[in-house]
Amino acid sequence: MLPDTLIAAEAVSKSVATGNASLTILHDVSLAIKRGESIAVTGASGSGKTTLLGLLAGLDTPTSGSIRLFGERLEALDEDGRAALRKQHVGFVFQSFLLMPTFTALENVMLALSVNGRGNVATACEWLARVGLGERMQHTPRQLSGGEQQRVALARAFAGRPDLLFADEPTGNLDSRTGMQIIDLLFALNADAGTTLVLVTHDESLAARCQRQLRLENGRLAGAA
Repeated sequence: MLPDTLIAAEAVSKSVATGNASLTILHDVSLAIKRGESIAVTGASGSGKTTLLGLLAGLDTPTSGSIRLFGERLEALDEDGRAALRKQHVGFVFQSFLLMPTFTALENVMLALSVNGRGNVATACEWLARVGLGERMQHTPRQLSGGEQQRVALARAFAGRPDLLFADEPTGNLDSRTGMQIIDLLFALNADAGTTLVLVTHDESLAARCQRQLRLENGRLAGAA
């Protein structure tokens, strides 16, 4: 059974080496995200949004502080342990789509399902149909528009039935009209699936569609709504 709080971060900081100096990207960030919430992480470019997402998802480790994901302390897990936790519970949608370029849309979704073992060809076909690509399953990414590629990415993410979805600027490479269509689809799929959503965006109007907003300024959590 899932815990009520899926993510809990306490005094998380992240620094990186820059030559002989150290640059602190995040400063003492504390937050909690409960099961079923939709959360927007906002802030200007360079404020630390993507770095925070990577830490919360266990893709990177903090310099100091503690993060619990599904009740597990990420700093107590090795890389394989964090990967296993993501495979079991987490889905991703990225700005740059990250599709396998030589795979068809169907093969891209099937690849993700083969990793977590939560579906088959019928599952992949169902989700591609749900995102409006029922007639384009055999097309490769270069044969698809940017919006269609992001639809494949949405099908790939939701087909694995994640408990938690991280979306990092999912409309960043799309025009405004296509981006709005993708966001409408993302929120519709998310509502149907009951997935907890953490959305990184610089778009305040997009953030307003989430239940709660967390704002980063210069690596610090400056406000919540």
